[in-house]
Formats: sequence, structure tokens, C-alpha cells
Amino acid sequence: MRTVIFDLDGTLADTSGDLIAAANACFVARGDGPQLDPATDAGTALRGGRAMLTLGLERIDALSVEDVDRWYPVLLEEYGKAIATHTVLYPGALAAVTKLLEAGYKVGICTNKPEGLAEQLLQALGIRSHFASLIGADTLTTRKPDAAPYVAAVEQAGGAVAQSCLIGDTVTDRNTARAAGVPCVLVTFGPSGGDMAALDPEALIGHFDELAGVVTRLIG
Repeated sequence: MRTVIFDLDGTLADTSGDLIAAANACFVARGDGPQLDPATDAGTALRGGRAMLTLGLERIDALSVEDVDRWYPVLLEEYGKAIATHTVLYPGALAAVTKLLEAGYKVGICTNKPEGLAEQLLQALGIRSHFASLIGADTLTTRKPDAAPYVAAVEQAGGAVAQSCLIGDTVTDRNTARAAGVPCVLVTFGPSGGDMAALDPEALIGHFDELAGVVTRLIG
């Protein structure tokens, strides 16, 4: 069974606004005030909670591994309280997923967001039923770029790794696909889109309207 596995943050959905709000809640609780700007720090947000905490703590000259570790659970808690206030699907994302399903592909998600939060977000966006699998950062003992979560996402969806591909937006996704021995499609419409070509993926797309044709070319 041909299978398409998607990353979530920065690929299917722009989650940066809610992630930054959660990080800023941590800085406010510290007494430092908001440190991250949704307009300029979206790229950092899409690299995850620890990246946001690191950047903010650097800006107030308070960076330490211990502080990042201390505030990370708080960030996750704050994020879960308002997970879809600002988050939106990228243009054409849902239509592209629907088109793949109608063409007979299995579709799933492999993300480095904790599985519970990924589940919560997909439910909040009303799209959980479109995906036959969901593997998060804590579903297994390893996370992307290890190949195991990707393989699990394909198999949970009922597919075969040899007839699959990964859609993502970061070097982590590129390296995951390489580790699994599958084609990688990187999107260029996110905050780091201009850097994607340098990662030498099998394909780049600037809009989800392009996805169906690219997937057909890569895995049939």
C-alpha cells in the first residue's frame, strides 16, 4: 500500500503563534516579560519548545540547560491550554490530503511533537480522521531523525516503507527520510523555506497543489 507520511508543525500547519504564546507565558512567569515575537521568531518556534526557551533565555542572558529543562514542562502545559488559538492549516493542506486519500494512498503523521499534544491539535483542527497513523516524539523510545518512528507511522497506517515518502520542512525530516531509505518532499512555504533546496530532497513544493503530482512521480 502506497503511503504518504507528513510532519505536522511547519508542514501541515503553522503552529508558531500558539507555540510562541506558550513560551512567552514561561518568560512572563519568570518575571522577564515576553521574549519572542510571532512575526520574527516563527522559524525557531517550529523547531520546538526547547529551541524557543533557549532563544528567549539567551536574550535575557539567563541560558542554562537546567533552566531549559525546568521550564519545558511548563511550556507544554501552557501550550496544551491554548493549542489552536492561532494555529492554521497551510493553504491547500487539507485538500491535498483528501486528494491522496481519494487516489488510494494511506496517509499518516510522524512528528516530534509529543503524541498527546499532536492528538489534541489534530482533534481541535477537525482533521484527525484523515490520518491512519500518528507517531509522536514520545510514542517510541526514539524520535526523528531516527528511522524507527517513520517506519512505525507507515506500518500503523497499513503501508509498506518501500512504497512511501515523507513530507516535511526541516533537516530533521530530510535526515529521517534518508535513514529510512525513502524519498523526501520538503515544503518551501514555511519560515525556513529558502533553506530547503540546500538539503537536496527528492522534491520541493511551494504549495500543496503540487503535492499529488510529486507523490505520483516518487512512489507511483
